[in-house]
Amino acid sequence: MEIIREGKEAIQIEIEGLKRVRDRLDTEFERAVRLILDSKGRVVITGIGKSGLVGRKIAATLASTGTPSIFLHPVEALHGDLGMVVGGDVVIAISNSGETQEVNALLPAFKERNIPVIALTGRPKSTLGRHADCVIDTGVEREACALGLAPTASTTACLAVGDAIAVVLLKLRRFSEKDFRRNHPSGTLGERLKVSVSQVMLTGKDIPTVYKGQLMDEVIKVIDAKGLGAAVVLDEANSLVGIVTDGDLRRAMVKFGEGFAKKKVEEIMTKNPKTVMPEALAADALALMETHLITVLPVVGPNGQLAGIVHLHDLLGKGQFKFIV
Repeated sequence: MEIIREGKEAIQIEIEGLKRVRDRLDTEFERAVRLILDSKGRVVITGIGKSGLVGRKIAATLASTGTPSIFLHPVEALHGDLGMVVGGDVVIAISNSGETQEVNALLPAFKERNIPVIALTGRPKSTLGRHADCVIDTGVEREACALGLAPTASTTACLAVGDAIAVVLLKLRRFSEKDFRRNHPSGTLGERLKVSVSQVMLTGKDIPTVYKGQLMDEVIKVIDAKGLGAAVVLDEANSLVGIVTDGDLRRAMVKFGEGFAKKKVEEIMTKNPKTVMPEALAADALALMETHLITVLPVVGPNGQLAGIVHLHDLLGKGQFKFIV
């Protein structure tokens, strides 16, 4: 057996399944999202076996992105945990076959309590599909398992639909990074989002600094020595007036040829560069970099004087301050 070829084939089957589910998303998906958005309670997700594991992950994703959600094990529900489900809740029931007895046994109780049920199933005309208020077809043509028995492509497809629901709800709720941080007060991702720029910026001698009037051959030496791919330009009052980046150097070389090295820095620099305050969050600095496609941000105080400089690597893990996402 060619191991690599078989591995690629398994992944290809899963890709095909995802494409099939994507192409079949219709108004039922929209109805499901609206049911959750309009509900006053939580999203209660239920399923058993591999579907249950997928359900737990979907519940966790929803909860962390602004949609209160819990996982309800169907067997435990039949032995008392059904009391966790109250008016205003919405249920997402997961069963690829739609005939999972433990899941379907809960349907009368949900109906009695006027709780809408969203079915994630590969068989919309199954028992679960027929009794649900909304059905999202997560069926795939084949499983990646060579025997066609182990849930593989089908569980991947169901997980992707759950993620799609969470992402759409996040956007509709205008869930922000600040909201996200409230749900992630600890852990590496939370730390990356809540730390201030002053904790990660370079200061003092580590800042590649030049002054107005300096020639570009001197500026190039500073940029090379500090290794950040840029140098900040200050005036006589130590206020920031510009920045010179690798991109500025390339453009100057094209424009002026070999003579660019004898140009004054103010002829080459980018004036009024994007900046960030020391008390800003690292997440805000990262967002600014992503928006403007830059890798270096000068850090300035309220008086306009340079306080430091932050590089993309300082936010994403290179150097002494490290994050793991």
